[in-house]
Amino acid sequence: MSQLRVNSLKYTRLIDLSSIKRKSIFLFGPRQTGKSTLLKALYPKSLMINLLKSDQFLKYQQSPKLFREEVLTYTNERPIIVDEIQKLPILLDEIHYLIEEYHYLFILTGSSSRKLKRHSVNLLGGRALERRLFPLVTQEIGSFDLNKMINFGSLPAIYDSEDPEDDLFSYVGTYLKEEIQQESNLRNLGPFTNFLEKAAIDNTELLNFSNIASDVGTSANTVKEYYQILQDTLIGRLLPPFKQTKKRKAIGKAKFYFFDVGVANVLAKRFNIQPKSELYGKCLEHLVFIELQAYLSYFRVRKDLTFWRSVNGQEVDFIIGNEIAIEVKATTRVQPKHLKGIKVLAEEVPLTHKIIISLDDHKRKTNEGFIIYPFKDFVKELWANEVFT
Repeated sequence: MSQLRVNSLKYTRLIDLSSIKRKSIFLFGPRQTGKSTLLKALYPKSLMINLLKSDQFLKYQQSPKLFREEVLTYTNERPIIVDEIQKLPILLDEIHYLIEEYHYLFILTGSSSRKLKRHSVNLLGGRALERRLFPLVTQEIGSFDLNKMINFGSLPAIYDSEDPEDDLFSYVGTYLKEEIQQESNLRNLGPFTNFLEKAAIDNTELLNFSNIASDVGTSANTVKEYYQILQDTLIGRLLPPFKQTKKRKAIGKAKFYFFDVGVANVLAKRFNIQPKSELYGKCLEHLVFIELQAYLSYFRVRKDLTFWRSVNGQEVDFIIGNEIAIEVKATTRVQPKHLKGIKVLAEEVPLTHKIIISLDDHKRKTNEGFIIYPFKDFVKELWANEVFT
C-alpha cells in the first residue's frame, strides 16, 4: 500500500489510488470523508465534473452527449473526475463508451450505490475498480486525541472544527435527515427519523428487527429496508456473525455499526462521553471497528470481518478471517475475566492471534499467548502492518 503525500492536503490519506494508471476507479465514501479534496490535490489539472452543482447536473441530465463531447476535448493522459456519479447514472453509458473507444480513465466518486443498483448499473462491467474512503483513521491524524474521537468521530471537517458538536448537528440534519431520505424516495419520513435514532442507540448491539419495528412504529420488513438504505448510502455496515463453532452454537443475528462514531453519538443524543462509562466502552469498540475495516480495505486484505457470540452469551468482538480474535475492553487493567470469550473460541478455532485492546498503560503478553494492547499501541502497529505478522 502506498501512502498519498500531497502538499496541499493537511492529512496523509492512506488510500492507494495508483491503480488509476491502468484502470478506472469508483471511489465510494460518505459525504465529507474528503473524496473531492483528495482528488483535487492529486489531480489539479484533471477535468472535474461535480454533479452536486445544479447547473452541471441539469446540463448533462438534459443532454448526456454533451458530457462525451466535452470529455473528448481533453487529453486521455490524466483521469477525468466525476463527483457524485450516483446523481446521474445515465452518464455511465457515455463513460463506458469513452473507456472502450478512446481509453479514457475515470475516477467516479459516489456517496451512495442505491441509484446505481436501482438502475441495474453493473459498475461498468468490471471496467472500473472499487475503492472506499473512510473518515480519518488514527495514522492519518497522527497525534490524535482519543477522547475527541470517542465523542465527535473523525470526519475531517468535524475533527478540525472549533465547534465539532454544532457541526455534527448540521451534518446530521442536512445530510442524513434530508438527502438520504430524498435519495431513498421515502414518503413517510416520521418512522425513518425515529429509526435513525433507534439505530444509533443500538449501534454495536445485536439487531432485533421486530423489537426495533415496535419501538419505531413500523413493520420488521420496513426496518430491514431502512438498514439496507443505510448500507446503500454508506452510512453504516452490518457486521455478520462468525458461525464456524460446532460445540457452542453461534447466534445468527448481525450487528450494525455507523460509519463514524460522532455521527452515531449525535443521532443517539449522546454527549460528553466520559472514560470509565459504559458508553465510552461502546464507542471504543466502534472506533476499533472503523480502524479495522479501513485497514482491511486500504491494505486490500481479503478476509472477512465478523464477530462471535454463542447462544450461551460467550462473545468475541471481532474476528478477522478464521484465525484472528480481537476483544475490546475500555479498562485500564485487563483482568483474566476479560479473556474468557477468546479462550472459549480458541477451544474450537485454531487462533493465531489472541488480542485484547484496552486502555492499559503498557503492551504485554500473557503465558497463554494473549497480546494486551493499549489502544494507541494497537493502532500504531496496525498501520505499520505489524500486528498480524
